[in-house]
Amino acid sequence: MPTLCRDCAEPLAAPPASARCPACASPRLLDHAELDTLTLAHIDCDAFYAAVEKRDNPELRDRPVIVGGLRRGVVMACCYMARIRGVRSAMPMFQARKLCPDAVVIRPALKKYRAVGRQVRTLMEEVTPLVEPLSVDEAFLDLSGTESLHGGNAARTLARLVKRIEDEVGVTASVGLSYNKFLAKVASDLDKPRGFAVIGRAEAQAFLEGRPVGLLWGVGKVMNRRLADDGIATIGQLGSFDEAELVRRYGAIGARLARFARGEDSRRVDPNSPAKSISSETTFDADIAEVDALKAALWPLCEEVAERLRAAALGAGAVTLKLKTARFRLLTRSRTLDSPTQLAEVLYRTGAALVEREARGTPFRLIGIGAGTLVPEDDADPPDLVDGDKERWARLEKAMDEVRGRFGKPAIAKGRGWRGG
Repeated sequence: MPTLCRDCAEPLAAPPASARCPACASPRLLDHAELDTLTLAHIDCDAFYAAVEKRDNPELRDRPVIVGGLRRGVVMACCYMARIRGVRSAMPMFQARKLCPDAVVIRPALKKYRAVGRQVRTLMEEVTPLVEPLSVDEAFLDLSGTESLHGGNAARTLARLVKRIEDEVGVTASVGLSYNKFLAKVASDLDKPRGFAVIGRAEAQAFLEGRPVGLLWGVGKVMNRRLADDGIATIGQLGSFDEAELVRRYGAIGARLARFARGEDSRRVDPNSPAKSISSETTFDADIAEVDALKAALWPLCEEVAERLRAAALGAGAVTLKLKTARFRLLTRSRTLDSPTQLAEVLYRTGAALVEREARGTPFRLIGIGAGTLVPEDDADPPDLVDGDKERWARLEKAMDEVRGRFGKPAIAKGRGWRGG
């Protein structure tokens, strides 16, 4: 059976009797009957935000780390030491602190994480041009046809890649290898951290049989409840229905569920897959009810989103405001723009109008702004003969970008960025 050493990437014809790599003595061996033929992978960095913080501060290495709001807010990410205590992403911070009182809580440094993510992405793109990012720290890779280029099968190339990520970037990653995207993503979660799991064609059906339907892409809380109401809890139970019946019951998503239940997924790895949205949010140290204070908090978020739009060469066709009450009730309000934009001023004015409509004395713990309906930047901010202000805003923001590029972001700011106006 084809075998691979995950540490030195040495290929073996069969698992050695010693259960250790004859080249480097590592016990981290991977064997699978289809190891030589599978080429589609999902790579996911392990506890990425927390891992970057531990990399940058060795004193945190043996301590539980939570990335999120210092006193309030929610957990954005946490290391595995914190996860063992029950801490999870999106958990309210007060609950996480109760579960793990000795944790070091660190405010997120999103720009730093994106920079590290770009390093990881660059290494991925060195092994194949077919890299489809899902987030800053994970992506699908299609390594079909790269065997001669890299001197070995896809599994060997992936073992070398995650070793480079660990050595050169300083974070670890887990690999899922399969014959389609759905199963590759499932596999990458099976053996974290520093995992490498394989799901082949031969065992896919048996593997899925007893798994919960929530494992399927597209099955969230609402769909899970609908399936449960119909007595469907496992993928095997779902697979007992034919596709026509599932479409009759659940609409278009029924066809996808039927295919996934059989281990089928025809989606290709698309390196040009566009981002769905770009957003930024902040949690307050104390609840805020005043409209002016909420609008003041909104402006730097709009600047952040506009900067990311320009960096991604995209424009926003819609704006979404996000507010969370003191009791954790989430409100989202969206507005379609007359024309797509990259301007923080347009995002802010649209978001501020939504704030004025929603903030009627209710205290909020969080505010966020999102850019959706993304389009290429060439379609953003067309000349407007009626609204001359947009050209002035564009010139101003371009000038601010140039100053910040030379002297750093704190070098220049709009008045509302520090007065709260």
